[in-house]
Amino acid sequence: MKVILKEEVKDLGQIGEMLSVKDGYARNFLIPRGLAVEANPKNIKSLEHEKRKIQEIVKKAKAGAEDLASKLSAQSVTIKVKAGEEDKLFGSVTAMDITEALKKEGLDIDRKRLVLDEPIKRLGTYKVTVRIHPEVSAQISVNVEREG
Repeated sequence: MKVILKEEVKDLGQIGEMLSVKDGYARNFLIPRGLAVEANPKNIKSLEHEKRKIQEIVKKAKAGAEDLASKLSAQSVTIKVKAGEEDKLFGSVTAMDITEALKKEGLDIDRKRLVLDEPIKRLGTYKVTVRIHPEVSAQISVNVEREG
């Protein structure tokens, strides 16, 4: 059965794609959940109109993400923590700590957008990647300093 995706489906496709899937998968999963519609001439015509709308929305979202990326790239955040000998931290600096510091600077970023391979456990300056959009990311500078 040919279907048109109304939403992005993991391991299947993106919004607006026309795919051929098994009848049962379409009838029992995709269509009842509103993830897809059957590909008939009426739906194909409306798909073309929807694609134009979606392209404009995606273009605006990407432009907004690029603006935010330029702001974030110039951003530097300082986090003061307790540290012991050899600059080792008591605890660690996590994505949650970085987002709280960004909020104090006036930037509201979701912690899930921060790419932090592992928590920061030493004093120093680190570059942290922020995924703003699937095609746009930025790097912020995080300074971890000794408290007091």
